[in-house]
Amino acid sequence: MMRRFFSIVAFAACGLASLNASGADFPKFEAKTLDSEVGKVCYAVSLADVDGDGKQDVIAVTENRVLWYQAPDWKKRVIIEDQTERDNVCIAPLDIDGDGKIDFAIGAGWLNKNIGQIVWLSRGATLDEKWHVHLISHESWTHRLRWGKVAGGQRPQLVVSPLNKTQGDGARLLAFSIPTNPKTDKWPSQVMNASMNRMHNHWHLDWDGDGIDDTVTSSQEGVNLITPGAIRDGVANWTATKLGNGAIGDKPEAKGAGEIKVGKLKNGPRFVTTVEPMHGQACVVYVEPAKGTKTADGMWPRFVIDDTLNRGHALWTCDIDGDGGDEIVLGFSDPSTGTIKGPGVFVYKANDASATKWTKHTIDDGGMATEDLICADLNGDGKLDIVAGGRASHNVKLYLQK
Repeated sequence: MMRRFFSIVAFAACGLASLNASGADFPKFEAKTLDSEVGKVCYAVSLADVDGDGKQDVIAVTENRVLWYQAPDWKKRVIIEDQTERDNVCIAPLDIDGDGKIDFAIGAGWLNKNIGQIVWLSRGATLDEKWHVHLISHESWTHRLRWGKVAGGQRPQLVVSPLNKTQGDGARLLAFSIPTNPKTDKWPSQVMNASMNRMHNHWHLDWDGDGIDDTVTSSQEGVNLITPGAIRDGVANWTATKLGNGAIGDKPEAKGAGEIKVGKLKNGPRFVTTVEPMHGQACVVYVEPAKGTKTADGMWPRFVIDDTLNRGHALWTCDIDGDGGDEIVLGFSDPSTGTIKGPGVFVYKANDASATKWTKHTIDDGGMATEDLICADLNGDGKLDIVAGGRASHNVKLYLQK
């Protein structure tokens, strides 16, 4: 029924220009395995300059460890091991204690009755020592966390999105402020929203150019934009505006959106891209209407650009080919129903600023059961590369753009 919905929904019949593009004029990538057996699951990957040499190192989060791979030779080092509640599930780098060196916030306790342990990590005397774990708080079902200046001030807040509700009508989207002494002081928190369920992810950006970060969320309720009202003494009241309903279904698991990112089309508007429903089969794009225009329901036009995925679970947006417009980088973890079975990594490129036609380029077909991915220039050649971590494939791979 879901597949039929995608084919008949109004303004959604955009399709792919090619299901298996040869990519003659599109960048090619060389795969390098950083770790062939990282753990049971590589839940998350991130990037940070851990050793302060000016190069981005690769970070990988597994069920019981956080690892980093030191650029440029990608030597594996252990940050923590068996020091948090099982399973670790998400990570966000920042210099938390102000010493000029990168620290990490971690979401853990994913399997242990989903207790939602939120901690941060400070380093030992040397990089060969395991890092220290400091408790921030507990929030059951903690699933994603990111830094964003969502409540003003000089320093960003740690925004945590749980997957499911534990009280009230929905999961509590929380913003934690860094205290004066983050190792010993309580981290104050604010509830940004508590009305959404099955909140799979969130993303921050300064949406309206006012210097304060706004937040887009993906949940059972669809795609929402969370904006702060007047901020006084670091306290804000946030408002949710729906941009899209997401997938339509009879059951909670068939509704709404999972992964989410924001990009900008070449010579065109912004777009929001999602995987729908959560862990679903469709890559979807919502295109920002032109100023002064409105759709009948007040939401953004929705386009399904691929409905052949199986457990889509990772998204990124960036200008892969350097033409001034963002591409969509997507990872999925189970063999698909399309011509390209995977699992693996695709890149979708918009054919024009209308976003009604996209071309799919295959980066990995069968070698990466993608759980998470991230993009950056990792070898200093000015070209964007891709890092991905796997679930059933248990691996971490770097895709270097040629």
